Amino acid sequence: MYAIIETGGKQYWVKPGQDLQVEKLEAEVGANVELKVLWAASEEGTSADTKADNKSAKVTAQVVKHLRGPKILVFKRRPKKGYERTRGHRQDLTQIKITDIVLG
Repeated sequence: MYAIIETGGKQYWVKPGQDLQVEKLEAEVGANVELKVLWAASEEGTSADTKADNKSAKVTAQVVKHLRGPKILVFKRRPKKGYERTRGHRQDLTQIKITDIVLG
């Protein structure tokens, strides 16, 4: 089984047992969450398009931990004006483990 899910404005190709870092989810550590499924299929080739079947597949995941991503530096400069600004950003992330994919 495998599926394409959407969370945090991004799409991911997932399989059961896979660990994945996504944008922060509002869930407690150890909680199970249900993710939005765009497409899912089994190993035999049967698939479930959730747009046509209206939520025929389900993907559940368990929240492993919350963490922060690497620091990204944003540097702005205007030539000949003496303007320089440096800012840093660290994205809040959630590590999840895909537990189950169910076709409808």
